[in-house]
Amino acid sequence: MDTPPPAPAENLRILAIDVGGTGIKAAVLDADGKMITERERIKTPQPCTTDALVAAITQMIEPLRVVEFNRVSIGFPGVVRRGVILTAPKLGTKDLQGFPLAQEIEQALGHPTRLVNDADMQGLAVVRGHGVEMVLTLGTGMGSALFHDGQLGPHLELSIHPFRKGETYNDQLGDAALQQVGAVKWNRRVQKAIKNMRTLTTFDRLYIGGGNAREIVFPLGDDMEIIDNTNGIKGGAWLWRQNVQPT
Repeated sequence: MDTPPPAPAENLRILAIDVGGTGIKAAVLDADGKMITERERIKTPQPCTTDALVAAITQMIEPLRVVEFNRVSIGFPGVVRRGVILTAPKLGTKDLQGFPLAQEIEQALGHPTRLVNDADMQGLAVVRGHGVEMVLTLGTGMGSALFHDGQLGPHLELSIHPFRKGETYNDQLGDAALQQVGAVKWNRRVQKAIKNMRTLTTFDRLYIGGGNAREIVFPLGDDMEIIDNTNGIKGGAWLWRQNVQPT
């Protein structure tokens, strides 16, 4: 899908949409990622079919049209490439696989649209641009993103890889697991996951986001920090920077 180059920063108004396993959030941003509207939120449709997803997005953003926007950014919980959904493990459906979500939203809203993984979009708002930086998101499942010197790397869907006892990171760290085993056991699992990520990536800094990051009670190292969940929307502004090329 062809899209124009980024508009001058002073002219950018970005509709940023954060699709989650249980909720979809959206707001209009300026070029620096500042929200210039209130954040809208609806439940993610279940089952999340292609038609239901597009309808939910187009309906929920109606209150945001009070501000004229000219670009659209979407963070999606799965592997996406060139505007197309390849996997959607947290939405529990195969209906979305191969769906050109960016193209469909661009046609529906009439503005250039870019699509990335939701953890990637969150990371764009917080990384400092030095060394290897990693983002983990803890919500419906586990999300991840990796950056090198501020550049977004290829997305690795680590959440569906084996973690422990024959289950994946999504299975063991998702919200359902937190509710089932309780905060104490869940925190121990998160600590083990972080240790695994450190071994895998040798990250220089780790950012932990998502709705369940607030459940972490163990002390974090000096190279780790918890980030605000609103960054999942704010990162949409950075998708239209010259040096960001979504996969």
